[in-house]
Amino acid sequence: MALRDRIASLNPGKRLWSVSLGIALLGLLDAAYLTIIKLTDNEARCIQGVGDCFSVNTSRYSEISGIPVALFGFAAYLAIILLLLLESRGSFWEENAGLAVFGITLFGVLYSAYLTYLEIFVIRAICPFCIVSAIAMVILFVLSIARLATSQARSNT
Repeated sequence: MALRDRIASLNPGKRLWSVSLGIALLGLLDAAYLTIIKLTDNEARCIQGVGDCFSVNTSRYSEISGIPVALFGFAAYLAIILLLLLESRGSFWEENAGLAVFGITLFGVLYSAYLTYLEIFVIRAICPFCIVSAIAMVILFVLSIARLATSQARSNT
């Protein structure tokens, strides 16, 4: 059975969980790459002719108190993955992990919007890897809302 068929056969809540985990893993890999590039002071390999990762990753906005912003993103994606995995570890996690993921993704979306604004209007350069992270966070935010709604609907029945 293909992975797509297996995911389709799951109940809606489990399907949303699986997609959330996959997107969070993608975001984690993206943030890990950006963190490594920043810490090693290398030039990020952007798609030929698309974006200017180096300008974004070396701007004064790429760090907070000397800590790479990408490392904060890595920590956020890692926390989301851990919370998703902990959901099946007892009633406390089952009741609270989804709300915690919602909170992390809400902050992530707001901060990603700020960073995207800086890229476009202040730095005047776009990093495609940063855009991938922002899109991943928006998708995770929407999925977290859908998962909370599904969870609420199940508990009301």
